[in-house]
Amino acid sequence: MDLQGKVAIVTGGASGLGEATVRAYVAKGAKVAIFDMNEERANNIISELGADNVAFYNVNVTNEESVQSSINDVVAKWGGLHICNNYAGIGNAIKTLGKDGAFPLDAYKTVIEVNLIGTFNVARLAAEQMAKNDPYDGVNARGVIINTASVAAYEGQVGQVAYSSSKGGVVGMTLPMARDLASYGIRVNTIVPGLIHTPLFETLPEAAYKSLENSVVNPKRLGRPEEIAHLSVMMAENEYMNGECIRLDGAIRMQPR
Repeated sequence: MDLQGKVAIVTGGASGLGEATVRAYVAKGAKVAIFDMNEERANNIISELGADNVAFYNVNVTNEESVQSSINDVVAKWGGLHICNNYAGIGNAIKTLGKDGAFPLDAYKTVIEVNLIGTFNVARLAAEQMAKNDPYDGVNARGVIINTASVAAYEGQVGQVAYSSSKGGVVGMTLPMARDLASYGIRVNTIVPGLIHTPLFETLPEAAYKSLENSVVNPKRLGRPEEIAHLSVMMAENEYMNGECIRLDGAIRMQPR
């Protein structure tokens, strides 16, 4: 896929991995709709990259009407939709059973609702719109969905049972969704990040930060948001990449704690 002139949605696009991906897409000539709830940060990005290239939509990814109406507005604004990149997510740190008792069910449901159901909600409605595109090459290509999991999907740590469940679900939906959408010319891939340096890490004590860096096999550092964005661009551009979950983690394998 040539990103020049294509239209992308990036959920969670106002900060972190999403913001880096918004910037990477715009640099390649795409138009990008930020689906987020942080309007102030999104407007800062728009003021820098230009309202002709980036638009903000206040979207709750778990709400069908919120997502559908925003997708409709994106298509009305820019004439189509070719890329859907899902980053929006949350986490918590609660054990299945701890000193305060069993994991509160509502807290578990909230993480599943945002990370797994929210991802599916946006993906399915984006696919419905992508299917209406005219093919942009000779093999029926119409679009790509790029979801985001985590190494916690494979090596969840103590207290990550909800987060790992949600991200494991994202990994699990990748191949069947790619198969579901093959006849429409829509590809599906998943980014599986390791420890990526987002603003959250800046609040850690230096000793804790260094310990995290040292847990990475090679290179001995945290990943950078722009490296995740680079992978997202590659997944969009490479038409033969489909049904894949790609770890970007410096060969880390998370320990129990």
